[in-house]
Amino acid sequence: MSQEKTKEGTVTELADYSGEFDPQFAYDKFAKETLLKLLKTYSEYLLRIDGHWYLAVMNECGNDVAFNCDVKAWEQIQLWELQAMSSALNIHGDDVITVMKYQQANPWMWIYDYEIDIKDKDHAIVTYRTCPTLFSLEKEGKGREKLICQDMEPKMMSMIAHYFNPNIKVTGLKVPPRTSYRDICCQWEYRLSR
Repeated sequence: MSQEKTKEGTVTELADYSGEFDPQFAYDKFAKETLLKLLKTYSEYLLRIDGHWYLAVMNECGNDVAFNCDVKAWEQIQLWELQAMSSALNIHGDDVITVMKYQQANPWMWIYDYEIDIKDKDHAIVTYRTCPTLFSLEKEGKGREKLICQDMEPKMMSMIAHYFNPNIKVTGLKVPPRTSYRDICCQWEYRLSR
């Protein structure tokens, strides 16, 4: 799998790992397209870990315990993620635009079809057209989307916004359970009054 030099001496980037075993394996040998494909795969992996962990606790201890554990776990990991991502990508500021930049770079966002409508630097609306979690919860049919979407998500979205500025208000404009807005999964407003 090692990178090959062409006759001109340039190094070709690998599209996959289908060749021989490489004892000096490193991700930087892959082409950009392959790395992006891996990033998307890892985001889906994170979603599945989260979902399977929640379901395992729910099946053993009930939904109340699973939800409380999930909130506690996410409060801790969300802070780490905020610090790591904002540091790695140098995302700093105190306006809504800064929060939106973080949201765009967040590995979870790869699993959604979404749109960010920037009204001004202190006001944005985020619309999620797809949400694998919501689709699974709706398919399950137990109504857990109300708990996740109306309790958990506002808490996590506010935590993200407040990391950059504690005065940013996050409001759910359209939040499941869905009734008349089948064209989208949910919609959230981020606003900072100065």
